[in-house]
Amino acid sequence: MGVYEAVRTRRAVRGFSDEAVSREVLERVLSAAAWSPSGSNLQPWNSYVLTGALTFTLDGRDITVRPGELLRIPSWMPHSAEAIEDTFELDLFSPIRQDWIDGTDDYFRK
Repeated sequence: MGVYEAVRTRRAVRGFSDEAVSREVLERVLSAAAWSPSGSNLQPWNSYVLTGALTFTLDGRDITVRPGELLRIPSWMPHSAEAIEDTFELDLFSPIRQDWIDGTDDYFRK
């Protein structure tokens, strides 16, 4: 199963077990969660890091963004990102994403 299919077919589980989750499983899940898939956007994307650090891959180059730094990703620039520390960041799209304005961002709302 590919990542896209896994995300689109995910389901919430509201039944829990009292069985402990191994450290190995937690590390594997958290490692996977630190990655952002590659993509590109119509709008330029600004990513401002408040705490932690993100490493973006743009045009084959790795760029690490740290607290107080902003990375501007041009329109249609393929990119991916990895959180290399616990990170709190703010993504800004300007102009605002049209799919958010017209409500066609169903892929995001599911």
